[in-house]
Amino acid sequence: MARLRAAACALVAALVAILILPVAVWAEPAARIPRIGILAERPPPDPMLAAFVEGLRDFGYIEGQNIVIERRYGQGAVDKYPALAAELIALNLDVLVVGGAVAAKSAKAASKTVPIVFTAVGDPVAAGLVASLARPDGNATGLSNIIADLSGKQLDLLKQAAPRAQRVAVLHNPLNSEPALRATREAAVALRLELRLYEVRQAGDLEHAFSAAASQRSDAILALSDPVIGNALPQLARLAIANRLPAIYSRGEFAQEGGLLAYGPDFSVNYRRAAAYVHKILRGAKPAELPVEQPTKFELVINMKTARRIGLAISQSLVQRADRVIE
Repeated sequence: MARLRAAACALVAALVAILILPVAVWAEPAARIPRIGILAERPPPDPMLAAFVEGLRDFGYIEGQNIVIERRYGQGAVDKYPALAAELIALNLDVLVVGGAVAAKSAKAASKTVPIVFTAVGDPVAAGLVASLARPDGNATGLSNIIADLSGKQLDLLKQAAPRAQRVAVLHNPLNSEPALRATREAAVALRLELRLYEVRQAGDLEHAFSAAASQRSDAILALSDPVIGNALPQLARLAIANRLPAIYSRGEFAQEGGLLAYGPDFSVNYRRAAAYVHKILRGAKPAELPVEQPTKFELVINMKTARRIGLAISQSLVQRADRVIE
């Protein structure tokens, strides 16, 4: 009888274990899906955002399946960046991806611990984002577009496209332009050009800047890279054509929108490369140990259709140097 009773107890215990086991398995928490924040300049369709998502796919991350992407858009309103960055940081992010210096500084002010990957900062060291390019020593790293150093080259290209130009109107946002302005002034001395500065703090300032530039008989336009101006490229191109002024900006999209010249790095490549930083951080790398990358290729785009519309004859030598020519 004792043996029978023991056997019955063992059977009951086995049945209980069988019944409980699935519950324990079902109760096991699922693996946490990484949450990525991105503070972008513009909403879709945006080739840079698309490049970032494609870059994530290269590493096996598919939105909605094994990664979550939280998006916010500045749309040229740089005064809103601090609030947008703080809003994203509050979402318990694993990594926050941002664009230029204004967005990166806003993110850095919002958190000293959440990893930040910037995609297009002209001089990350001067901006106070990293200690050095080789060893960032903080919670931010990413890609520089060295755009401040390129403004002098842009001025030179503008002079080559319009050799008779003597007075160049420089459109800039004082919140984001000081390093580029220094390089522009140095180049202007070497090229014997007179600079006239016009502030563009919001998109509505473009009309006034062009009106002032035209009334003061400016011969050409150099628009320095900035979220406000970058969010208004169609308007910038339209105003330049309407005033028959040759103009240059850093992104190839400007020429595609009707601007005369564009010279700078391919920003889509930077955003795609940012996905590699995100992948490394999700696998345990620290931003402080990931060196800042710099672009190695710069693209010159010339819109010949616009040249004809404003009555400008571009030299064949400059056309032959272009990476892309829009006819």
